[in-house]
Amino acid sequence: MKLVMYNDFRPGILVDGRVIGMAGIADEYMGSNPEDVMINIIEDFASVRDELLDMEESAEGVAVGSVRLRAPIPRPRKLICCFGNYREGQDRDIFPVDMFLKSPEAVIGPGDKVVLPNVDFRICHHEAELALVIGKRSKDLSQEEAMGAVFGYTAFMDVSPRGGVGRDPGMTMISKSFDTCAPMGPCIVTADEIIDPHNLSIKYWVGDQERHDYSTSDLEHTIPELIEWATKVMTLVPGDVIAVGTNHQGIGPLQDGDVGKIEIEGIGNFSIKVEDPLKRSWPVEIDQQMATMVREARPS
Repeated sequence: MKLVMYNDFRPGILVDGRVIGMAGIADEYMGSNPEDVMINIIEDFASVRDELLDMEESAEGVAVGSVRLRAPIPRPRKLICCFGNYREGQDRDIFPVDMFLKSPEAVIGPGDKVVLPNVDFRICHHEAELALVIGKRSKDLSQEEAMGAVFGYTAFMDVSPRGGVGRDPGMTMISKSFDTCAPMGPCIVTADEIIDPHNLSIKYWVGDQERHDYSTSDLEHTIPELIEWATKVMTLVPGDVIAVGTNHQGIGPLQDGDVGKIEIEGIGNFSIKVEDPLKRSWPVEIDQQMATMVREARPS
Protein backbone atom coordinates (compact mmCIF):
# COMPACT_ATOMS: atom_id res chain seq x y z
CA MET A 1 0.00 0.00 0.00
CA LYS A 2 1.21 3.50 -0.85
CA LEU A 3 0.19 6.16 1.66
CA VAL A 4 0.32 9.87 0.88
CA MET A 5 -0.49 13.23 2.39
CA TYR A 6 -2.06 15.80 0.10
CA ASN A 7 -3.63 19.28 -0.08
CA ASP A 8 -4.33 20.50 3.49
CA PHE A 9 -2.50 17.51 5.00
CA ARG A 10 -5.20 14.96 4.28
CA PRO A 11 -4.15 11.29 4.22
CA GLY A 12 -4.75 9.18 1.15
CA ILE A 13 -3.82 6.04 -0.74
CA LEU A 14 -1.96 6.20 -4.05
CA VAL A 15 -3.20 3.65 -6.58
CA ASP A 16 -2.28 3.65 -10.28
CA GLY A 17 -1.71 7.38 -10.46
CA ARG A 18 -4.82 8.28 -8.47
CA VAL A 19 -5.21 9.47 -4.89
CA ILE A 20 -8.01 7.94 -2.82
CA GLY A 21 -8.99 9.96 0.22
CA MET A 22 -9.44 8.16 3.52
CA ALA A 23 -13.06 9.16 4.07
CA GLY A 24 -14.09 8.75 7.70
CA ILE A 25 -10.72 7.46 8.83
CA ALA A 26 -9.06 10.82 8.22
CA ASP A 27 -11.34 12.71 10.59
CA GLU A 28 -10.75 10.16 13.34
CA TYR A 29 -6.98 10.58 13.21
CA MET A 30 -6.56 14.26 12.40
CA GLY A 31 -6.25 15.38 16.03
CA SER A 32 -5.19 18.91 16.91
CA ASN A 33 -2.29 18.95 14.45
CA PRO A 34 -3.01 17.76 10.90
CA GLU A 35 0.74 17.24 10.32
CA ASP A 36 0.57 14.34 12.81
CA VAL A 37 -2.23 12.46 11.06
CA MET A 38 0.01 9.99 9.24
CA ILE A 39 1.89 9.22 12.45
CA ASN A 40 -1.44 8.60 14.19
CA ILE A 41 -2.48 6.21 11.40
CA ILE A 42 0.86 4.38 11.55
CA GLU A 43 0.50 3.92 15.31
CA ASP A 44 -2.92 2.33 14.85
CA PHE A 45 -2.41 0.77 11.42
CA ALA A 46 -3.32 -2.79 12.41
CA SER A 47 -6.85 -1.70 13.32
CA VAL A 48 -7.49 0.23 10.08
CA ARG A 49 -5.55 -1.86 7.56
CA ASP A 50 -8.52 -3.92 6.34
CA GLU A 51 -10.65 -0.82 5.88
CA LEU A 52 -7.87 0.85 3.90
CA LEU A 53 -7.49 -2.24 1.72
CA ASP A 54 -11.22 -2.06 0.93
CA MET A 55 -10.83 1.60 -0.02
CA GLU A 56 -7.84 0.78 -2.19
CA GLU A 57 -9.86 -1.75 -4.16
CA SER A 58 -13.19 0.06 -4.44
CA ALA A 59 -12.68 3.84 -4.60
CA GLU A 60 -11.87 5.74 -7.79
CA GLY A 61 -10.08 8.74 -6.31
CA VAL A 62 -8.70 11.68 -8.28
CA ALA A 63 -5.67 12.06 -10.54
CA VAL A 64 -2.50 12.61 -8.54
CA GLY A 65 -1.70 15.58 -10.77
CA SER A 66 -4.83 17.35 -9.53
CA VAL A 67 -3.71 17.45 -5.89
CA ARG A 68 -0.75 18.92 -4.03
CA LEU A 69 1.29 16.09 -2.56
CA ARG A 70 2.91 16.77 0.79
CA ALA A 71 5.75 14.99 2.52
CA PRO A 72 4.18 11.70 3.70
CA ILE A 73 5.37 12.51 7.23
CA PRO A 74 5.52 16.31 7.30
CA ARG A 75 7.15 16.42 10.74
CA PRO A 76 8.80 13.16 11.78
CA ARG A 77 9.21 12.62 15.50
CA LYS A 78 12.94 12.11 14.78
CA LEU A 79 14.84 12.41 11.50
CA ILE A 80 17.98 10.28 11.67
CA CYS A 81 20.56 10.15 8.87
CA CYS A 82 23.49 7.81 8.28
CA PHE A 83 27.00 8.98 7.53
CA GLY A 84 27.94 7.60 4.12
CA ASN A 85 27.00 3.92 4.62
CA TYR A 86 27.87 2.78 1.10
CA ARG A 87 30.91 0.83 -0.09
CA GLU A 88 31.23 3.30 -2.98
CA GLY A 89 31.92 0.34 -5.27
CA GLN A 90 35.01 -0.65 -3.27
CA ASP A 91 35.76 -4.14 -1.94
CA ARG A 92 37.32 -3.00 1.34
CA ASP A 93 36.76 -3.03 5.06
CA ILE A 94 33.79 -0.93 6.12
CA PHE A 95 33.42 2.05 8.40
CA PRO A 96 31.60 1.58 11.73
CA VAL A 97 27.94 2.62 11.82
CA ASP A 98 27.43 6.31 12.54
CA MET A 99 24.40 8.58 12.39
CA PHE A 100 23.34 12.16 13.03
CA LEU A 101 20.06 13.95 13.70
CA LYS A 102 18.60 16.33 11.14
CA SER A 103 15.89 18.83 12.04
CA PRO A 104 12.33 17.64 11.31
CA GLU A 105 11.55 21.27 10.52
CA ALA A 106 13.68 20.89 7.39
CA VAL A 107 11.17 18.50 5.79
CA ILE A 108 9.37 19.56 2.62
CA GLY A 109 7.36 17.59 0.06
CA PRO A 110 7.10 16.94 -3.68
CA GLY A 111 7.12 20.07 -5.82
CA ASP A 112 8.22 22.24 -2.91
CA LYS A 113 11.16 24.62 -2.99
CA VAL A 114 14.57 24.16 -1.41
CA VAL A 115 15.73 27.64 -0.43
CA LEU A 116 19.49 27.68 0.07
CA PRO A 117 20.49 29.43 3.31
CA ASN A 118 21.57 33.04 3.23
CA VAL A 119 24.95 32.25 4.84
CA ASP A 120 28.39 31.50 3.46
CA PHE A 121 29.06 27.87 2.60
CA ARG A 122 31.42 26.04 0.25
CA ILE A 123 28.95 24.11 -1.92
CA CYS A 124 25.47 22.55 -1.67
CA HIS A 125 25.17 18.88 -2.62
CA HIS A 126 22.21 16.63 -3.27
CA GLU A 127 22.22 13.17 -1.65
CA ALA A 128 19.59 10.71 -2.88
CA GLU A 129 18.63 8.18 -0.21
CA LEU A 130 16.25 5.41 0.72
CA ALA A 131 14.56 6.13 4.05
CA LEU A 132 12.64 3.83 6.34
CA VAL A 133 9.71 4.74 8.56
CA ILE A 134 9.45 3.23 12.03
CA GLY A 135 6.11 1.64 12.89
CA LYS A 136 6.35 0.75 16.56
CA ARG A 137 8.08 1.81 19.75
CA SER A 138 11.46 0.07 19.77
CA LYS A 139 14.44 -0.08 22.10
CA ASP A 140 17.47 -2.41 22.19
CA LEU A 141 16.34 -4.52 19.24
CA SER A 142 18.46 -7.34 17.88
CA GLN A 143 19.06 -7.60 14.14
CA GLU A 144 16.63 -10.52 14.08
CA GLU A 145 13.89 -8.32 15.57
CA ALA A 146 14.72 -5.15 13.67
CA MET A 147 12.70 -5.54 10.47
CA GLY A 148 9.55 -5.93 12.56
CA ALA A 149 9.93 -2.28 13.54
CA VAL A 150 9.81 -1.03 9.92
CA PHE A 151 6.44 0.31 8.81
CA GLY A 152 7.50 1.27 5.31
CA TYR A 153 9.87 3.12 3.00
CA THR A 154 10.05 6.49 1.28
CA ALA A 155 12.45 8.51 -0.89
CA PHE A 156 14.57 11.19 0.73
CA MET A 157 16.96 13.94 -0.36
CA ASP A 158 19.61 14.96 2.15
CA VAL A 159 20.28 18.46 0.81
CA SER A 160 23.71 19.35 2.19
CA PRO A 161 25.19 22.86 2.32
CA ARG A 162 28.85 22.16 3.17
CA GLY A 163 30.45 24.29 5.86
CA GLY A 164 29.74 27.84 6.92
CA VAL A 165 28.38 27.35 10.46
CA GLY A 166 29.58 25.86 13.74
CA ARG A 167 33.00 25.69 15.40
CA ASP A 168 34.44 23.58 12.59
CA PRO A 169 32.64 24.64 9.39
CA GLY A 170 34.38 21.89 7.44
CA MET A 171 32.95 19.08 9.58
CA THR A 172 29.81 20.29 11.35
CA MET A 173 26.53 18.53 10.61
CA ILE A 174 24.27 21.36 11.82
CA SER A 175 24.33 22.79 8.28
CA LYS A 176 22.31 19.73 7.21
CA SER A 177 19.37 21.13 9.22
CA PHE A 178 18.64 24.37 7.42
CA ASP A 179 14.93 24.76 6.66
CA THR A 180 13.79 23.05 3.41
CA CYS A 181 16.88 20.80 3.27
CA ALA A 182 15.04 17.50 3.79
CA PRO A 183 12.69 16.78 0.85
CA MET A 184 10.69 13.55 1.30
CA GLY A 185 8.10 11.69 -0.78
CA PRO A 186 6.13 10.97 -2.79
CA CYS A 187 4.61 8.32 -0.51
CA ILE A 188 5.26 5.70 2.13
CA VAL A 189 5.24 2.20 0.69
CA THR A 190 4.34 -0.30 3.40
CA ALA A 191 7.07 -2.82 4.15
CA ASP A 192 5.11 -5.77 2.76
CA GLU A 193 5.25 -4.18 -0.71
CA ILE A 194 9.07 -3.97 -0.81
CA ILE A 195 10.38 -7.50 -1.30
CA ASP A 196 14.05 -6.63 -0.74
CA PRO A 197 15.00 -3.12 0.42
CA HIS A 198 18.64 -4.15 0.00
CA ASN A 199 18.31 -4.41 -3.77
CA LEU A 200 16.64 -1.22 -4.99
CA SER A 201 17.72 1.11 -7.77
CA ILE A 202 18.16 4.77 -6.75
CA LYS A 203 18.51 7.51 -9.35
CA TYR A 204 18.75 11.29 -9.25
CA TRP A 205 18.70 13.96 -11.92
CA VAL A 206 19.37 17.67 -11.93
CA GLY A 207 17.41 18.90 -14.90
CA ASP A 208 18.17 16.40 -17.68
CA GLN A 209 21.58 15.47 -16.23
CA GLU A 210 21.74 12.11 -14.47
CA ARG A 211 23.73 12.19 -11.25
CA HIS A 212 23.09 9.33 -8.82
CA ASP A 213 22.57 5.84 -10.26
CA TYR A 214 23.28 3.14 -7.70
CA SER A 215 21.72 0.21 -5.85
CA THR A 216 21.06 -0.38 -2.17
CA SER A 217 22.90 -3.67 -2.68
CA ASP A 218 26.06 -1.56 -2.11
CA LEU A 219 25.07 -0.68 1.48
CA GLU A 220 27.82 -1.01 4.08
CA HIS A 221 25.41 -1.74 6.91
CA THR A 222 22.04 -3.39 6.37
CA ILE A 223 18.77 -2.04 7.70
CA PRO A 224 18.71 -4.55 10.60
CA GLU A 225 22.23 -3.42 11.56
CA LEU A 226 21.17 0.24 11.46
CA ILE A 227 18.07 -0.33 13.58
CA GLU A 228 20.00 -2.44 16.10
CA TRP A 229 22.59 0.36 16.42
CA ALA A 230 20.03 3.18 16.62
CA THR A 231 17.90 1.46 19.26
CA LYS A 232 20.93 1.03 21.50
CA VAL A 233 21.30 4.82 21.48
CA MET A 234 17.66 5.93 21.62
CA THR A 235 14.08 4.73 21.71
CA LEU A 236 12.51 4.78 18.26
CA VAL A 237 8.80 5.58 17.99
CA PRO A 238 6.20 5.46 15.20
CA GLY A 239 6.85 8.22 12.71
CA ASP A 240 10.62 8.30 13.17
CA VAL A 241 12.48 8.31 9.85
CA ILE A 242 15.94 6.83 9.24
CA ALA A 243 17.67 7.78 5.97
CA VAL A 244 20.07 4.94 5.25
CA GLY A 245 22.82 6.98 3.55
CA THR A 246 24.04 7.69 0.03
CA ASN A 247 26.63 6.59 -2.52
CA HIS A 248 28.74 9.69 -3.15
CA GLN A 249 29.90 8.61 -6.62
CA GLY A 250 27.06 10.52 -8.27
CA ILE A 251 26.99 13.49 -5.94
CA GLY A 252 26.84 17.00 -7.38
CA PRO A 253 25.72 20.55 -6.67
CA LEU A 254 22.26 22.04 -6.36
CA GLN A 255 21.95 25.72 -7.21
CA ASP A 256 19.53 28.48 -8.08
CA GLY A 257 17.00 27.49 -10.74
CA ASP A 258 17.72 23.76 -10.59
CA VAL A 259 15.06 21.06 -10.52
CA GLY A 260 16.19 17.94 -8.67
CA LYS A 261 14.40 14.63 -9.16
CA ILE A 262 14.76 11.39 -7.19
CA GLU A 263 13.42 7.98 -8.20
CA ILE A 264 13.57 4.80 -6.14
CA GLU A 265 12.48 1.44 -7.48
CA GLY A 266 9.17 0.34 -5.98
CA ILE A 267 8.51 3.73 -4.36
CA GLY A 268 8.28 6.26 -7.18
CA ASN A 269 9.69 9.68 -7.94
CA PHE A 270 9.28 13.32 -7.08
CA SER A 271 10.96 16.62 -7.86
CA ILE A 272 11.90 19.78 -5.99
CA LYS A 273 12.86 23.26 -7.15
CA VAL A 274 15.90 25.18 -5.89
CA GLU A 275 16.19 28.87 -5.10
CA ASP A 276 19.27 30.68 -3.86
CA PRO A 277 18.81 34.29 -2.72
CA LEU A 278 22.55 34.86 -3.25
CA LYS A 279 22.59 33.30 -6.76
CA ARG A 280 25.77 31.29 -6.16
CA SER A 281 26.94 28.86 -8.83
CA TRP A 282 29.10 25.73 -9.14
CA PRO A 283 30.07 23.50 -12.10
CA VAL A 284 27.01 21.75 -13.51
CA GLU A 285 28.38 18.24 -13.20
CA ILE A 286 29.09 15.38 -10.83
CA ASP A 287 31.54 16.51 -8.17
CA GLN A 288 34.41 14.14 -8.97
CA GLN A 289 36.63 15.64 -6.26
CA MET A 290 34.06 14.81 -3.58
CA ALA A 291 33.43 11.34 -5.05
CA THR A 292 37.14 10.54 -5.12
CA MET A 293 37.75 11.91 -1.62
CA VAL A 294 35.03 9.70 -0.13
CA ARG A 295 36.15 6.63 -2.05
CA GLU A 296 39.83 7.04 -1.11
CA ALA A 297 39.05 7.87 2.54
CA ARG A 298 37.59 4.42 3.08
CA PRO A 299 39.50 2.18 5.49
CA SER A 300 41.85 -0.38 3.97
